[in-house]
Amino acid sequence: MRVIILGATSAIASAAARLYAAEGANLLLVGRDENRLAQAAADLKMRGAETAEVAISDLGDPADVEKRLDAFVRQLGGVDHVLLAYGILGNQGEAERDLTEAETILRVNFNSAAAWCLATANIIEKQGRGTLAVIGSVAGDRGRRANFIYGASKAGLEALVVGIAHRFADKGPRAVLIKPGPTMTPMTEGMNRKGALWAKPEQVAAIVHARAYRGGPVAYAPGFWRYIMLIIRNLPSAIFNRMEI
Repeated sequence: MRVIILGATSAIASAAARLYAAEGANLLLVGRDENRLAQAAADLKMRGAETAEVAISDLGDPADVEKRLDAFVRQLGGVDHVLLAYGILGNQGEAERDLTEAETILRVNFNSAAAWCLATANIIEKQGRGTLAVIGSVAGDRGRRANFIYGASKAGLEALVVGIAHRFADKGPRAVLIKPGPTMTPMTEGMNRKGALWAKPEQVAAIVHARAYRGGPVAYAPGFWRYIMLIIRNLPSAIFNRMEI
């Protein structure tokens, strides 16, 4: 198994990488922080990875994505799974006042992610096999005043990945979007993270890893979020608009 992890230093990606390592996979960890990537690669080798290599790249920059991805595939010697795991939460209040902040959230979470997804889709379609696994968010299910710009970027990413999955419907490759609920990662530090709805990165990573091998194009993580978001999506506006969520 040859796996490229885009955004490999994120908490969920790190936990997923450990699951792949336990299977003896060949891993390529991609991100901007060379020291953290090198430390992660060394740890993954100790955990059973056949190989764990590093590639330094600003994934949020959508320029030359095809060339960079081709280079990653060559470095790894081929690819079976591509996991896209990076993103930014941004500051909703600031983004409402400053379009530069809003553009950054949309560029990183959607524009650049879309470019990596489409480039990956072309590669795995050409080889007739492989999986594109993308980490989205339940925030994309319905725009909420607390984070609708972030949510919009994730909603767009869902439409893209589901569309790629439809494109692959009668072919060998697969595409899947995993939608975590609130998760205890560095992105959510400073929030009130008490309560049963908060997941640990390892819980989400287990679903990401499993769905990279099988299942439909959309998975919630943990699974109970499918039912919570079903209710939220279908709340009448008169009720929804009175809620502070």
